[in-house]
Amino acid sequence: MTAPRFIPGTPGAILLICDHASNAVPPDIDLGIAPDMLDKHIAIDLGSAALTEALAEALDAPAILASASRLVIDLNRPVDSPGLIPLVSDGHPIPGNADADRADRIARLYVPYHEAIASAIAVQRPVLLAAIHSFTPQLESVGGPLRPWEIGILSNNDRRAAEIALSLLTAQGLVTGDNEPYSGRLLNATLDRHGEANGIASLSIEIRNDLIADAGGVARWTTILAPILIEIRNRLASNGGLAT
Repeated sequence: MTAPRFIPGTPGAILLICDHASNAVPPDIDLGIAPDMLDKHIAIDLGSAALTEALAEALDAPAILASASRLVIDLNRPVDSPGLIPLVSDGHPIPGNADADRADRIARLYVPYHEAIASAIAVQRPVLLAAIHSFTPQLESVGGPLRPWEIGILSNNDRRAAEIALSLLTAQGLVTGDNEPYSGRLLNATLDRHGEANGIASLSIEIRNDLIADAGGVARWTTILAPILIEIRNRLASNGGLAT
């Protein structure tokens, strides 16, 4: 098994999650792609690990970060999803996945990651789960259109955290997408499983990856997001935290 990376922090308030933090490929897996493909958004949410680390430090919050590329296995998919081990990503074939040992990858990578999240929740029972992601300004396979949002807030049925975040972000004049650039009603597996299923408020934060491509960008967004996450936590806590 390959364990996810854990950043310790003060438990009981916010748990940070980063599904696509890594572009690592286990040495016994050959994806059949050029090495530079692992530096693209199809392999990793660029900047998401650095932003998660910075937020964990700013908030003194625990964080769980994936340790393998989404091209090996996408941890933000249901275990029975066809996209769990992608054959094509944004128009790029992943030939090494055609004959992948699905059960092995689930046991080695998927199960330990989700067990780590479940364990952290059982221990600390956080008020808020915040998943940190990034998105590319433009998909390669379709050639456009450009995605105008600086940040997107994704949610499924539980909108408690999302509504607060959207209000606070738009008040700062940020170009903010509500379930953009894609919908949390369709792609929200980690938070559906660990947030909504447990009655814990959650949201997925998507930052356009060119805005967190360097240390300055990460610092700017940490400064923006840390107080927003604290405010969401405080409002949720004052309302009892768990859904009823």
